[in-house]
Amino acid sequence: MSIPKEPRQIMINLMYLVLTAMLALNVSAEIINAFFKLQGGIDRTNSIVADANNRVVTSMEAAVKKKPDYKPLVPAAKEVQMITKDFTDYIDDVTTRFYKDAGGIFGPADAADQMPPVKATDDTTKWGKPVRYKDKEVPTRFFVEGFKPNSLMPEGQVAEGPKIKQKILDTRAQLEAAIKKVSGNRTLGISQEEVNEIIDKLTLEVDTTDMGGKSWSQFNFGYMPVAACLPILSKIKNDAKTSEASVVNFLASKIGATTVKFDKFVVSASPKKTFLLQGDKYEADIFLSAASSQAQVSINVGGQSLSAKDGVATYTTTASGLGEKSYTANITVKNPFNGKQETYKKTFNYQVGTQSGATVSADKMNVFYIGVDNPVSVAAGGDFSKINASCSGGGCNMSKTGGGKYNVRVSTPGKASVSVSAPDVKSESFEFRVKRIPDPVAMIGRGYKSSMGTGEFKAQEGIRAELKDFDFEARCKISGFEIARVPKRADPIVRSQAGGRYDGTTQNIVQAAKPGDIYYFSRIKAKCPGDAASRQINDLVINIK
Repeated sequence: MSIPKEPRQIMINLMYLVLTAMLALNVSAEIINAFFKLQGGIDRTNSIVADANNRVVTSMEAAVKKKPDYKPLVPAAKEVQMITKDFTDYIDDVTTRFYKDAGGIFGPADAADQMPPVKATDDTTKWGKPVRYKDKEVPTRFFVEGFKPNSLMPEGQVAEGPKIKQKILDTRAQLEAAIKKVSGNRTLGISQEEVNEIIDKLTLEVDTTDMGGKSWSQFNFGYMPVAACLPILSKIKNDAKTSEASVVNFLASKIGATTVKFDKFVVSASPKKTFLLQGDKYEADIFLSAASSQAQVSINVGGQSLSAKDGVATYTTTASGLGEKSYTANITVKNPFNGKQETYKKTFNYQVGTQSGATVSADKMNVFYIGVDNPVSVAAGGDFSKINASCSGGGCNMSKTGGGKYNVRVSTPGKASVSVSAPDVKSESFEFRVKRIPDPVAMIGRGYKSSMGTGEFKAQEGIRAELKDFDFEARCKISGFEIARVPKRADPIVRSQAGGRYDGTTQNIVQAAKPGDIYYFSRIKAKCPGDAASRQINDLVINIK
């Protein structure tokens, strides 16, 4: 190429080259906004995981009050929480200092005294974002290079990237040590194989594969825009919180692992009749809700020892006197694993009366749910054809289905009353709570998973809303969600769609899944029967393996 000799033309050519270089280095606004959206989604997920972990530890504390042999699991779980809190607090401090080096954040004028420093602006769309969010030099200095002569970094400040890497390694080692402390205990029932398995599932780790000769700091932060580094820091916190969840849930699952395998340790009665007339025989089966061939069971009612077969005994007495009667059943179970005996006790009530008095019972529970059929049983005297039953409150509507069976539909949260009357029977009212259907759980595939193989993940056709442990016939539908794909070494892809079944664009994002990718499903909304509007439910994070 000939070089122009005229000074003005040389200057124009140089300006053109500089402009071309600036355009090549520029990061599009769409990608920058995707980074901020991704950061927000990960931060919301971190809050959800932290709250779930706290609830699990609280439930463990309640469980070991009845099973003191498992008390060591609670301090172990709390130690894991302390380890991850120390780590996440460190990452929060790094993030704050990083914001400061990036010029602070945009915000309102009245927030000028907070840390990181705030640069006042009336543009609310910028609030909370770093001032130099497109800058690539700041991350390189802060995470990779540290102080250099003639640099803007304070003298003596070292690069933060290697410190983060070492903190990850140290924290993982602390988590592994905390898990190993509870292994080898016969009562706790935790084997070395289980410990190794849970350690393998820890997501907090330093991945140095396929870095093309770059250091871990250079690969993750070198010449990345400030906005791209923020979701990386949030992702590192997410690795710590999900590792905490893996360990805490594992420890919680071990409470009772060496006890006799019943579904519930609850004493139950199955009476032949629930309402008796004077002179009638009261007969009921007393049993554990789930019998076991391992258990040595003895049953006693009111000082009377009953013979049991397969964990079930029959108790018989004669009804006498009017009103409510009760008896107490004691069941003693010998644990074949440790030889310990445990006794379970419960008191049962029954009514003795004449052919008068009214009763109403919900066939499933003492709650009416909006948007579904609520079956109830009504009794008053001995002739179902002469019963008058009606309901009020909660937008209640009641219809008879046959015999003493009725169906109730409600529409307004609060309370409802069912009134019952019959010839020679005093009219009575029975109060029920009226509630919305509980929140469903967003799920992909079978069960709640945090990781999937590429084949399994690509085979899914969408997200569904599952009502867990809900006894009524009801289905909730996903009305929309936001999906973000974070490739291992590429820019994230974020979009929103309506409905739970993947549309064409979302399907393309899903089909692009590769090992090491992370998919975030956030702002998931579902609509259940009786809902006037959609409700927001849990987020999902899927690691592709």
